[in-house]
Parts: sequence; structure tokens; C-alpha cells
Amino acid sequence: MDNREGKTALLLMDLQNGIVSRYGDQTEVVEPFQKALSIARENDIPVFFIRVGFSEGYPEVNSRNKIFSAISQSGGMTLSDDSTQIHESVKPQENEAIITKYRFSAFAGSTLEVILRSQGINSLILSGISTSGVVLSTLREAADKDFSLTVLKDACLDADAEVHQVLIEKVFPRQAEVITVEDWANTLNK
Repeated sequence: MDNREGKTALLLMDLQNGIVSRYGDQTEVVEPFQKALSIARENDIPVFFIRVGFSEGYPEVNSRNKIFSAISQSGGMTLSDDSTQIHESVKPQENEAIITKYRFSAFAGSTLEVILRSQGINSLILSGISTSGVVLSTLREAADKDFSLTVLKDACLDADAEVHQVLIEKVFPRQAEVITVEDWANTLNK
């Protein structure tokens, strides 16, 4: 990872009110994300906040999409909704981009790739909620786009612990380095 040349970025994905709240008011849930965010800022690594949200009336949602069509039927998750705003515990600074996506992958319908390429970023540090959703989808697409990838395994969270474990231990290592937030910090201090 060559962060001295601005080639690495941290993606904090789906750390928005409506998703973080599913895990209750447990402060320990957001601690690894906060630590990763602090490490990135201390090392001048760009941070991108990725959120999922939809326009009023849900024009981006197709009825064949089981998950997102259910959201459009029940309401909420629009761009102005509180549920799509970045969680206060990892509040973006003025110079940090908030990127909206319309599917699971951080690249789906967003400006993420254009921004990364324009800034010469070729290495991504992935973290987010959920491991089986945004992290998996983004990892697969980013690997296909030839980004160098690192997954912060303790800064990924999933409602299904078994699925999380299989992804972290068996699936992700095929396409990414999988390390803890602390191990990532140690690589930057060398």
C-alpha cells in the first residue's frame, strides 16, 4: 500500500443510521470503524463514505429486485431520510466525500470509480455493514476492476456470524488481504 502517493483510500460502507441502528446502541459495534477512520485521517489516507439510498418515488428500484422492491413498498431509505445519513459516530469531515449507491456494490450507480481513478487511487481498504452485502459485492467488483484490496475483518459486521466468518476466512482471502484494523495500523507505522 503506497499511501504516501495518495494511492490508497478507506471505504466506510453503509455506516448510515438505518443500518447501524439494526445493531442497537452498542458502542462497541462502531469502535473498529471509528479506529479505522482515525488511522486513515492520521495517515492522510482519503476516506470515502458510501451509503445506499433512493430518490423519492424509487425510480431506481425494479420490482424484480427482492430486497430493494421490499424497501420501496415499505417506504424509507430515500436520500433525504434520516436512515440514509452517515451515522454520527463516524461523521465525515468537510473534505471527505459521501457517495450514494443504488445497489449493494459501492460502485453500482455511483461516482466512486470516476473519483478513485481521477485521484489515482488503486488500493482500497474495505470496511462496512454488512459483510455479506456491501463488502462482498464491492470486493468482487473492485477485484474485477483491478484494485488492490484489503479487508478490515474487525471493521466488517454481519447479522449472520457464520456467513461473516466464512466470507472473512475462506472467500475474501482469494481476492484481498484480510487483516485487523490494528494490523493495518502497524503496516502504516513501518
